[in-house]
Amino acid sequence: MHRLSTGAVPKRNSYQRNSYQMKKEWVVTQQAFDSLLGWLDKDREQAGLKYEKIRVRLIKIFTCRGCAEAEDLADEAINRVVSKVAEIGITFEGDPALYFYGVAQKLHLEYLRRIHPKPVPPPMSLETAAEREAEFECLDRCVEKLPPEHRDLVLRYYAEEKHAKIEDRKRLADELGIAVNALRIRAHRIRLVLENCVKGCLEGQPAN
Repeated sequence: MHRLSTGAVPKRNSYQRNSYQMKKEWVVTQQAFDSLLGWLDKDREQAGLKYEKIRVRLIKIFTCRGCAEAEDLADEAINRVVSKVAEIGITFEGDPALYFYGVAQKLHLEYLRRIHPKPVPPPMSLETAAEREAEFECLDRCVEKLPPEHRDLVLRYYAEEKHAKIEDRKRLADELGIAVNALRIRAHRIRLVLENCVKGCLEGQPAN
């Protein structure tokens, strides 16, 4: 996973290696990652804070859309932005975070095609940057409105990498004193609450 550090190059995650290999096996270099931070903000500390905020939001987005590999998808979205930062740093205008969210939108469609070989209805069309930002603001609000124990459960349930997911869910179920199947049902219900909350928020209803 990508974590901001003072010298280490972020490692390529397992999801990228196994499911979404970038063309020509593009590798994140320290120079490329530094260029990304420079695009986010001239101040290194502020750039780091913005980077972590974007990454957390990407994980929330993929989690609330039911993606089982939310953290890996978030890292792949970041990888794709890093690979183009030399170009978009010059041509893109506006909040850099919106570019990440546009990449995440396309990546989510790829994910749906991978897990559903047959055509699936596309997610809500987000034609403008303003509409994308509105959805993500609603998502943040809805996640924050969850009771702390529900917020922690749903993020932990969906965030782990594939090889660690089974064991982590067993640990989480043990912590809650419930069976793994009951945990799955509980996580699904929380995700439905989030989806309905976001939909209501976008329709102008109170996000609760």
